[in-house]
Amino acid sequence: MTTPTRPTLAQATGPAHTRILGLGAARGQLAVTNDEIAGPIDSSDEWIRQRTGIATRARAAEGTTLMDLAETASRAALDSAGLTGAEIDAVMVSTMTHFEQTPAAAPLLADRVGATPAPAWDISAACAGYCYAIAQADALVRAGAARHVLVVGADRLSDFVDPTDRSISFLLGDGAGAVVVGASPTPGIGPTVWGSDGSRAGLIYQTHSYLQWRDDPTLGWPTLRQEGPSVYKWATRRVAEVAQQAIVAAGLTPDDIEVFIPHQANNRIVDQMVRQLELPGSVVVAHDIVDTGNTSAASIPLATERLYRDGQVSGGELALQIGFGAGLVYAAQVVVLP
Repeated sequence: MTTPTRPTLAQATGPAHTRILGLGAARGQLAVTNDEIAGPIDSSDEWIRQRTGIATRARAAEGTTLMDLAETASRAALDSAGLTGAEIDAVMVSTMTHFEQTPAAAPLLADRVGATPAPAWDISAACAGYCYAIAQADALVRAGAARHVLVVGADRLSDFVDPTDRSISFLLGDGAGAVVVGASPTPGIGPTVWGSDGSRAGLIYQTHSYLQWRDDPTLGWPTLRQEGPSVYKWATRRVAEVAQQAIVAAGLTPDDIEVFIPHQANNRIVDQMVRQLELPGSVVVAHDIVDTGNTSAASIPLATERLYRDGQVSGGELALQIGFGAGLVYAAQVVVLP
């Protein structure tokens, strides 16, 4: 009996390299000072500055939604890349503060910026979400599945704040950062080193689930907590190792890195990571946390935008970026700044 011959499936192929084509940012309009939040946590401006490096944190005004922040950042990124929404082939939104289980934030954003019918989906990877999305956008373009991908990190963390919490709430801010990833004649996004460790999920957590709150309203609205000392140790040891691996994966040495853009969790963590990585003294280090606070998935693109605005970068620099947070999750890659 003759075996029938089946046709061979066609495979999509794309360009060999990708890069970030454009960048946009949106911060909460309100600058909340340490003095405004110190009372309920029995603290002071001096204590908060010493422990975190934060002077103020940006929080959204009443009526400004997560989607508003994401749209503003996305339109700026599209303008920066010289593209329209109709030229976007995929949309990813990294967030943990879009409170509707469905629909996701990404298709709503795609509609707002004119990217319909592009495929659109959300990524829930906390403070590593932006770097997770960059890895996926890079792969999509190189695989020929998309020409231009809109990547957005957006969080309105003030919705998770407990004013009396001394572990994390006083760190949190609101914002969105967006980039467009597309083809490049030369490598512009290095290999991503990423992973997770769910066994340590209890280091950064939600006080209780929405189901528990539904069944027992006396629990109050769920808010965030963290085990600060343990998170510090993890970030400055394990996450620093991941950053080193990303440098090696990119075929570079620490001396080649011109800009360091870590998740803006805490200035003490940032400074310790610089020492652990043995980066050159000339490296530009992002410290956007000082007046923006911790904005989770938005923090890396927001910190990048601040470097441009302050004249610390002009484009073309080799930048190491690394996100890490609840999960525990982490991701790092070296990119060429647009």
